[in-house]
Parts: sequence; structure tokens; C-alpha cells
Amino acid sequence: MASTPEPNEHREARFIRGMEEITAVDGDAGQRIIDSVGDISPELAHQIIAWAYGDIYSRPGLVPRDRQLVTLGMLTAMGGCEAELDVHINAALNVGITPDEIIEALLHTAVYCGIPRSLNATLVAKKVFSE
Repeated sequence: MASTPEPNEHREARFIRGMEEITAVDGDAGQRIIDSVGDISPELAHQIIAWAYGDIYSRPGLVPRDRQLVTLGMLTAMGGCEAELDVHINAALNVGITPDEIIEALLHTAVYCGIPRSLNATLVAKKVFSE
């Protein structure tokens, strides 16, 4: 059974757990998120780290590799998420997903999301792989 945070768990503890999780998945991405939106919306930066990573990504139900494959599919499906795809393609590489596996996953999205969205995501992957 997956664990959930205690209702009264301290806000800072969730943030610390989130920073540990995002650092394990994608190096300095957590700090980049805080730096990118922290000046205009510090609460959004906090929630991304504390809620998305501290509460959701840290759950034991899926391994980081599987979470990243799901995330790549969802971001591709939504469209218009190229900046987030950049971050999560890097994260996918960091958790052991190979470039060939990423391309295969993005090709698979063409069936369910359409070729334009799959193409946009693949072009982001091409950029990430070249960096």
C-alpha cells in the first residue's frame, strides 16, 4: 500500500523530501524551478517541489523510470509543454532510460496523441540529446 503524507506534516518537511526526490531524479532541476518562478510566485515553486515531488514522485508505487515514461507521454499528449519535456527528457536519461527508449516512447505517442504532438516532443528530444 502506498504511503501518503500525514495531514499535519510540516510544510518544510514536504519541501525537503521534494528537493531530495527532484535532485535524485534530475540533479539541479529543483533549484532551476525555484529560480525560474520563485521571484514571481514563490508558492508555485514551493508546491511544485513539496507536492509534485515531495508527495507524488516520492510515493513507492512506481519506480522513477516508470514515472518518467508516464510523464513524457502525458506532456506529449497535452501539447505546448516543450519546456517541461526538455526537463523530463533529461530526467528520463538520468534515471536510466536510453535515448532509443525515449524515441520509441515518443513514437508510440503518435498513435494516441497524433503525429504533430509526437513530432514536437521528438524535436525536443533531439535538442536534449545534442546538448
